[in-house]
Amino acid sequence: METGVLNLSNFGGSLPVENVQDLAAKCSEEVPARYLRSTCELGEVWLGESLQIPIIDLSKLSGNQAEDQHELEKLHLACKEWGFFQLLNHGIPDEAILQMKNDTERFFKLPLEEKKAYAQLPNNIEGYGQAFVVSEDQKLDWGDMLFLLPQPVSQRNLQFWPNNPSSFKATLERYSSEIAGISARILRSMAMNLGVDPDKLVNMFGDGVQGIRMNYYPPCPQASRVMGLTCHSDATGLTLLVQANEVDGLQIKKNGNWLPIKPFPGAFIVNVGDVIEIMSNGEYRSIEHRAVVDPARERLSIAAFHSPNLTTVIGPLQDLTTQSCAQYRTLSHEEYIKLVISSKLDGKSLLDHIRI
Repeated sequence: METGVLNLSNFGGSLPVENVQDLAAKCSEEVPARYLRSTCELGEVWLGESLQIPIIDLSKLSGNQAEDQHELEKLHLACKEWGFFQLLNHGIPDEAILQMKNDTERFFKLPLEEKKAYAQLPNNIEGYGQAFVVSEDQKLDWGDMLFLLPQPVSQRNLQFWPNNPSSFKATLERYSSEIAGISARILRSMAMNLGVDPDKLVNMFGDGVQGIRMNYYPPCPQASRVMGLTCHSDATGLTLLVQANEVDGLQIKKNGNWLPIKPFPGAFIVNVGDVIEIMSNGEYRSIEHRAVVDPARERLSIAAFHSPNLTTVIGPLQDLTTQSCAQYRTLSHEEYIKLVISSKLDGKSLLDHIRI
């Protein structure tokens, strides 16, 4: 790892499973048992409308004026108490986001055989399929994905980038660049709130690993008994999500119950990942979340994950352990990636392996 070169084919991948979009087209009533979840696993959903995640205005996070300081304080509390927030006034052009949504939808509408041209290969996490399937008997999610690693640019594997729609590559390249810039601005504000050098934290993520996961959740005749995406916290540093159509499905765990998230128009939904929890020595918390599906309508979303660069070790920042003991072990980036890829989604179990 000293060279900063990451060859994901050496780290493992997901076991191949049946295409869910194709399966859904065949299932008029009954869903295969491997997708069905117990009532206990599904948990209780918060039905009130008064509780929603904080909304942060990125244009006010410079910290130069009193109003900006107030917004920084809101961000600090959001990261400590929620681990999730919605980001407004991010500056990414609406048409860049709309084009990304449209091209994602057009890809998933392609015939199955055409999509399979971009299928995941053994021991590789990129491509079309599912992720985190590590055994033949684990429960499966009711959804398909296309997962790509646009950054670092030098490590792109274009064999997994669709040729259809023809605009896809240019669209993803622009979206990737725009959203990486927003991620850096958020990290800088987080560092200011944590009392660490903003340049130091941002540089750790400079030329970092960015993964973009495009999700397709087909309608399901037994929607209340399946899961679109199993409960988990993100193993990466920072995630920016947009819903690609008008069907909601994201839920976060709050006070032991599941809270449905209603996307604010024009906003990104941002969440703290495990890496930021580790680096902040537990001051900022990654939060368990999941995706549910609709009985009648498909749902699409696009998640952009941001991780540090390959020379960065994963551990608590030194500035945050001078007054208190480290709560997490420090791992090489290689060790951390191997742990992530070999694990199935299971709440915050990944951090249990690292917590001291």
